[in-house]
Amino acid sequence: MLTPKRRKTILDLSLPIIGGMLSQTVLNSVDAAMVGRFGDAALAAVGFGSFGFFLAMSVMVGIGIGVQTMASRRVGQGRLHETAIALNGGLLLSVLVGIPMMIGLLAVVEDLFPLLNSDPIVVSLAVPYLQIRIFALIGVGMNHSFRGYWNGVNLPMLYMKTLVFMHVTNVFLNWIFIFGNLGMPAMGVAGAGLASAIATFFGTAYYIVLGFRHAKKGGFLDGIPNWDEMRLMLKLAGPNSLQQFFFFAGVLAIFWVVGLIGTPEVAALNVLIQLYLFIILPSIGFGMGGTTLVGQALGRKQPEDAYEWGWDVVKLATLTISTASFFGLLYPEFILSFFLTTPTTLELARLPLQITMGTVFVDTIGMVLMNSLIGAGDMRRVLIVAVLSQWAFFLPLSYIAGPLLKGGLLGVWIAQLLYRVLQTGLFVILWKGGKWKTIRV
Repeated sequence: MLTPKRRKTILDLSLPIIGGMLSQTVLNSVDAAMVGRFGDAALAAVGFGSFGFFLAMSVMVGIGIGVQTMASRRVGQGRLHETAIALNGGLLLSVLVGIPMMIGLLAVVEDLFPLLNSDPIVVSLAVPYLQIRIFALIGVGMNHSFRGYWNGVNLPMLYMKTLVFMHVTNVFLNWIFIFGNLGMPAMGVAGAGLASAIATFFGTAYYIVLGFRHAKKGGFLDGIPNWDEMRLMLKLAGPNSLQQFFFFAGVLAIFWVVGLIGTPEVAALNVLIQLYLFIILPSIGFGMGGTTLVGQALGRKQPEDAYEWGWDVVKLATLTISTASFFGLLYPEFILSFFLTTPTTLELARLPLQITMGTVFVDTIGMVLMNSLIGAGDMRRVLIVAVLSQWAFFLPLSYIAGPLLKGGLLGVWIAQLLYRVLQTGLFVILWKGGKWKTIRV
């Protein structure tokens, strides 16, 4: 039962995470609004480039999930002096994985990118943007390791403060590099990539300072996990990294599908995805709070309490997110006008945005239960559901509904709604089944 005490516990843990995630989405939206001044091709290029980078960083995101799952279990077990050992392992993995990834991607991105889009203007803008952002991969991995640690040990406010610092820095650097202020040349789309890369490393430096202040008692930089613990971290991180990889590869595939329809549709899709993330990221924030609460309850050997935490977070998150979505449902043109200057492109995005805002509660339930399963260590089944529902159901259906049957962007977006309903239903079944209660971390 969602008592006032449990509601306060959820909010205390989730709200700082949500604040940080919303700041990320605000930043992405500001990027889109700034670059959108250069037209549909520039906006499409940032969309392709951003999600190409998200695909590259998916491995690093999984490392952070491994850190959070292990740290939250150690808190539940009362082993507070060992909580940061997982963080140390995550930082080490970020370097060991990030360097070869960066070198390999820089070598192939110029040859691979034209396969995603046939518009030469979009490609010429997107390739340098993506190349610049790839240089920040190591920083992304470290930042996600710190994020997982702060969330796992009930210090999410440190995560939020760092993200806000990063994003304010990014917006300022955007103003400098995109438009050529303070004596710098106007770099346009490439300037947005440079600003994001620099801000990422600013965030890493700030996280390290906070680590010395708040994580030394947990063992920050005092040792790395032993071989068994490192294997466990890789076991936890691997499925989530694969899930993130296939998810963002799927997003890129959708950009490709919509690119077959037209560049205005791609520009509209980029804005729709940014707005979708803006409304759904709080659900992920609640879900990450659930990750910690479920992990800590299982660490205390209280599986039934862990089960109740999952549903309690669902109830609170669904009420909150559904209420917040009404404005977008009623006034889509007002929101879209901040990003899209072409009336026909804005009209393409209007009804899909209303569909998203009217059905966001479906995603909220799915996101919370998915992250609760991750907190329990059930990464493998989460991976299977997420990948199969996206790649075996959504992507083929979107191609049929969009380019093949001439349903346009709206047809693709209706296919996305059906996919979200299917995936959420499967996560509900897994959570109610309870097999995750016996997983040891």
